[in-house]
Amino acid sequence: MFDSLSEDFNPSLSKFEQMLKTNQLLFFDAIEFEDIIHHYIDFAQFSLAKKAIKMGREQHPQNVELMLLNSEILLIDGAYEAAEKLLMEIERLSPRHEEIFLQRANIYSKKRDHLTAIGLLEKALDITEEPEEIWNLLGMEYLFLEEYNQAKSFFYKCVKENEMDYQSLYNLLYCFEQLEENNDAISTLNELLEQNPYSEIAWHQLGKLYVKINKPQEALSAFEFAIISDDSFTGAYIEKGKLLENMGRINEAIHEYEFSLNFNDPNAFVNHRIGRCHQKLGNDQLALQYYKESIKLEPNHENSWLSIIDYFIDNQVFKKAQHYAKKSLQANADSKELWKKSAHLHKLIDDHQETALGCKRAIDLGDNDLETWLLWMDALILSRDWKKAAEVAHLAMQFHRKNPNLMYRLAGCKIKLGNKTEAQTIYDQIEDEIHIPKNINYLFPEL
Repeated sequence: MFDSLSEDFNPSLSKFEQMLKTNQLLFFDAIEFEDIIHHYIDFAQFSLAKKAIKMGREQHPQNVELMLLNSEILLIDGAYEAAEKLLMEIERLSPRHEEIFLQRANIYSKKRDHLTAIGLLEKALDITEEPEEIWNLLGMEYLFLEEYNQAKSFFYKCVKENEMDYQSLYNLLYCFEQLEENNDAISTLNELLEQNPYSEIAWHQLGKLYVKINKPQEALSAFEFAIISDDSFTGAYIEKGKLLENMGRINEAIHEYEFSLNFNDPNAFVNHRIGRCHQKLGNDQLALQYYKESIKLEPNHENSWLSIIDYFIDNQVFKKAQHYAKKSLQANADSKELWKKSAHLHKLIDDHQETALGCKRAIDLGDNDLETWLLWMDALILSRDWKKAAEVAHLAMQFHRKNPNLMYRLAGCKIKLGNKTEAQTIYDQIEDEIHIPKNINYLFPEL
C-alpha cells in the first residue's frame, strides 16, 4: 500500500503511514501535511494524497497552501467547477497568491477558454518574482490561439532568461516557422549563440534553417559546430549526413550516418539512409541488406518496406516483390502508401483483384489521389465489373469534379451497362476536348 522508500527520508510520512495502519489520530503541522501531500502527488498516489488533504484541512481549515493542494487534486480529477469554487474562496483569503491565478488559468485553458486563461496569467505575472514559468504558459496559450507573434515574444523572453530552456527555444522556432520568418529565426539563433556559443541545440536548429533556405555550406558549418559542442550529438551527425547526401557527397554521408550509430542503439531510420546511399552508389545488394536490417529493427518502418518492394519491381522479380508487399502489410495494415504500392505492383502482373483491393484500402485510409481512383476503376473495368467501377467513379468525382479521365471511364461503364443515354449525357458534360484522355481505348477496345 505504501511506498517502500518513504520512511528512509521523510519522518512525517512514516508517522502518517503508521497512523493510517493503526487508526490513531495524530496531529501534524501544516508544513508536514504539505510535505506528505507533495510526496503522494509526485508518486501519483492520489488516494493517499486525498486522505492527507482531508485530514490536513480538518486540522488546519484556513491554511491556504493545503487548500491549493486540494484544488490541484480536484484539477487532476477533472472536477473543474469544484476547483474553481475552491480557488475563489482561497482568493478571498489570500488575494495576491500567484498559484491561485495559475491554477485558475489551467482550468480555463483545459476548457479551451484561452483568452480568460491569458487574463489570469497576466494577473499572476503582475505579482510574481519569478516570471519565467508564466512567460512560458502565456506563450502556450497564444500558441493555442495561433497568435504566433504574441507567443513568440514570450518564448523569446524565456530563452533570453535561460539559455538551457530548450523547450521554449523549440516553441520559439515553431512560431517563426508558422510566420515564415526564416531570416528572423536565423538572426535570433545567432544572437543566442553569441550568448552561449556552445549550445549544440541552437547550432543544430540553425543548420536546419540554413538547409531550408538553401544555404548548404552555412548549414554544414552549423552542424559541424553542433558536433564540436557535443561530439555525441546523434541528431547533428544525422542532419549532416542528410545534407551531404543531398549534395551528392555520398561516401561522406555514409560515414556520418555510421558514426551516429556509435552513440545510440542501431535504429531503422539510419539503416534506411545508409541503404539509400549505397543504392545511389550502385551497391544494390548492400543497400538491400541495410533495408532488411531496418525492418528487422522496426517492422513498421514504411520507407524501408517501400524500398525493398521497389528494388524487386525494378529488377522484375515480381514473386519476391509480392512476398515483401504481403509482409509489409502484415506489419503496417494502416499504411496507405504500402497499399498503393501493392496496388501498383499487382497492376504490373495483371492481378486486377489485388490491384482493386490495394486501391480501396489506400482510399479508405485517406488517400484521394486521382491516380489511385483511376487505378481502382481500371482494375474493376478490366475485371468487367462495370457496376462497381461506375460506383467508384461517382465517389471519385466528389474529390475530382468533372475530371475527364473519370468521366470517360464512367461513360464507358454506362454503355457496358446498357445506359447509352446516360453515357451520352456524360460525354456532353466534358467541356474541353483538349483534355480527352489518351490511351484509354485499352479499357473499352470495342467501343
